[in-house]
Amino acid sequence: MTPAYGLDIETDTARGGLDPRRCRVLAAAVAAPGGRSVFTGTERAVLADLDAFLAGLPAGLVVTWNGSAFDLPFLATRARRVGVATGLRLALDPCIEMSHPPLAGHEGAYRAAWYQHRHLDAYRAYRALREPGSCALKAVARRRGLDVVDADPSRVHELRTSALRRYVARDAELALQLALMRRGELDAFVDNPPDQAVTWRSQSARA
Repeated sequence: MTPAYGLDIETDTARGGLDPRRCRVLAAAVAAPGGRSVFTGTERAVLADLDAFLAGLPAGLVVTWNGSAFDLPFLATRARRVGVATGLRLALDPCIEMSHPPLAGHEGAYRAAWYQHRHLDAYRAYRALREPGSCALKAVARRRGLDVVDADPSRVHELRTSALRRYVARDAELALQLALMRRGELDAFVDNPPDQAVTWRSQSARA
């Protein structure tokens, strides 16, 4: 079976955390069945280390929770702004239904690939499969009896490094665990890899 890797990021909530033109990436984590890897430090280091780590993994499936509309375009914007080249490829797909306004500087949600890895947005898959109740990551995890790590989502920037690492790592694990629980059903929602290294059509994002 193709290996799967959960991916999650945390952003600078001191500036709201939702606008990649203003807010940096504080941490990223990749979870695999055999363990997890967490990246903190300067933003350039987080982005470069995450990219290098994914480049070295066997070809598999990167699983996110709302990554099509948030995590991946956020990472792409920040990598461009701080000058870190990555293997992330995004292609805007206007057919993806949006439950919230697009990320600042973007027009919608994306199909994606990262180097040799395909992408699965497990959040969108669970929504399409009519998950009852909230489709927020922790809400879905709790309904399935999974332990979560809680923090005030508006004050993530105040977490000590050790707490931040636990928080982002657990969310990456939850995305992976929830995808594996319904792997057979979710395979139909895996993105076809974009043919080109397209990101987005937004002057504000490129500025």
